Amino acid sequence: MKYYLIAGERSGDTHAAYLLRELQGQDPAADFRYWGGDQMQAVGGHLVRHYRDLAVMGLWETMSSLLKFRGLLKECQRDILEYRPDVLILVDYGGFNLRMAAWAKTHGVKVFYYISPKIWAWNQGRVEKIKVLVDRMFVILPFEEEFYQRFDYKVDYIGNPTADEVAAFRPDPEFMTRYGLSADRPIVAVLPGSRKQEIEEMLHEMLAVLPAFQDAQFVVAGVSNLDPVYYQHFERNGIKLVFDQAYDLLARASAALVTSGTATLETALFDVPQVVCYRTSSLTYLIVKAAIKVPYISLVNLIVGREVVAEFIQNKFTARYLLDELKRLLTDEDYIARQKAGYAELRQKLGQHSAARQAAALMVSYLQAS
Repeated sequence: MKYYLIAGERSGDTHAAYLLRELQGQDPAADFRYWGGDQMQAVGGHLVRHYRDLAVMGLWETMSSLLKFRGLLKECQRDILEYRPDVLILVDYGGFNLRMAAWAKTHGVKVFYYISPKIWAWNQGRVEKIKVLVDRMFVILPFEEEFYQRFDYKVDYIGNPTADEVAAFRPDPEFMTRYGLSADRPIVAVLPGSRKQEIEEMLHEMLAVLPAFQDAQFVVAGVSNLDPVYYQHFERNGIKLVFDQAYDLLARASAALVTSGTATLETALFDVPQVVCYRTSSLTYLIVKAAIKVPYISLVNLIVGREVVAEFIQNKFTARYLLDELKRLLTDEDYIARQKAGYAELRQKLGQHSAARQAAALMVSYLQAS
């Protein structure tokens, strides 16, 4: 069968790559064409567009890129018509992918959605649209199944691929030596995000706490889809920079400063005490704050259903607040123990699954039955 996938972000590229491998196992004749990234390309198939071409963050930034956005939609639609896939598999990235789902519906293309867009956070009315446009929805957060049930829409909870990826990870034994890190000093992992706009908002503030922690080793998790020269703007004495090795970093970290997103879940699954940070433009924040339907922004708190990790958002995201919180994460044993107890609840709620394998098996069976 022929599969066309769209993953518009780095985390989507990771999850889609695992799904491609499992689809190959379930369907040896599978042929893939996709918008994605390096990890998907390493598995096989044809990469049409890299997700770096799609990276837009925030309301104003999206509006200012509207013409480019429309052009990319048209390009993708033309390519799908030429390829004529058996199914279009959309991976998160709701703004782009829901538009593609609507287009696909009018052209008779079957649509599977792998990793639901976060409509439970805001604009919950989109569920009715999804019910019409998406043939099968595969969700990765346990509360999403119950959320969709409230709207009389049956979805498949297939476990969480991030949990699978962390469980399968094996640390590089040379990591500490390669970057000149000492096992005798605590490591603070700094995860500022994977998009340039995020990093510009987050990283300077995160690193401003460094002078208060002379005994700690601060290591920034960079991503190779951005020009390495860009990170030079943030270089200071005592800061190490690693690329595409966030898991190796988290496997050794004593604490972490994390931009809200998938990284908060990854950090928790590595059992690393963390503080979650986020800042965007004032206009975007005001609009999102008015629309938000959930009490937290971090996946850790949302899944557990209470505050496990502190969230410093917008005006509270300052070096002064970060400094006090990081001290607690490094020295307050009771505070650390409470956070890790919350992490244990998180793992229990996620359960033990092979998410990509289950999703692939279901997808192939649904396609064969249609």
